Amino acid sequence: MDMTMDSDPDVVVLREGTEGLSMDAYAERLRERLPGSDVALARTPREERELVAEAPVVTGIGIDEDLLEAADELELFAATSAGTEHLPKDALAARGVTVTNAGGIHAPGLAEQALGNMLVFARRLHEGWRRKRNGEWRHFQSGEFTGSTVTVLGLGSIGQALVQRLEGFDVETIGVRYTPEKGGPTDEVVGFDEAAIHDALARSEYVVVACPLTDTTRGLIGEAELATLPPEAVLVNVARGGIVDTDALVAALQKNKIRGAALDVTDPEPLPNDHPLWDLENCLITPHTGGHTPKHWDRMADIVAHNVDALEAGDGTEAFRNVVVAPDSS
Repeated sequence: MDMTMDSDPDVVVLREGTEGLSMDAYAERLRERLPGSDVALARTPREERELVAEAPVVTGIGIDEDLLEAADELELFAATSAGTEHLPKDALAARGVTVTNAGGIHAPGLAEQALGNMLVFARRLHEGWRRKRNGEWRHFQSGEFTGSTVTVLGLGSIGQALVQRLEGFDVETIGVRYTPEKGGPTDEVVGFDEAAIHDALARSEYVVVACPLTDTTRGLIGEAELATLPPEAVLVNVARGGIVDTDALVAALQKNKIRGAALDVTDPEPLPNDHPLWDLENCLITPHTGGHTPKHWDRMADIVAHNVDALEAGDGTEAFRNVVVAPDSS
């Protein structure tokens, strides 16, 4: 049993981990950043119920309504994932709980993943790997990334990190965001309306999906959008599988309507063993690992520690980072 079971903790770390990472390490990072706070790691369901009863801050991959009922003093729930669709947001808001997420901590890794995949296709490195596997010393032609047009769907933390890394590659960039009037770090910024997206796609050699999955973006890249892409175009998805129509993508890849795709996320996910995407040489697949980084808990702990300090100082929700649900003020 955790030694902090005898006291009322300031922060409770729930037992369920994420991305194969130890929650012990997460709790330790929080203790380093919050030396004046009592940070407790709940290792069993019973410990979770007992510890959350008096804790103002709870953090973990999720919290169900039964556990929420036991959290009488809860003011802040810090989700350790970027996505929060699985959380009982209405119940949390109704109880006056602020909810934050892990948005931004995966941005460097995902940006590097997207950039790496574009370079793989530009230089046809995957063909080199295939020939090495087969023991074939045969030359093949490669292209250049230089001079390409890259469209980035979403200019949040991932999109911005990618655009930053594209500087120096001598490429043109088009950013797509909900509020194009705000501008952005890309050479051109357009909105999510159909005409603007098709115009951008028609001019792109590479399209990187880096936006959240919402009602607006679900199925955003479908048969019509893939038909608009030039045949030399490559689609890179490091966001959510549901943003791309999988059946339409399979058809486009099978018929060489586009040059290729690199997917870190799929729909469905996990991708079934017998899915046709596995057999397509022009489709690179990684199992949702693009955001993995040894700095995961350091970045997560920085966000939570900042918010705990703001909470204790009484600075209000506006001082918090990564707020996805604000308390219900009604």
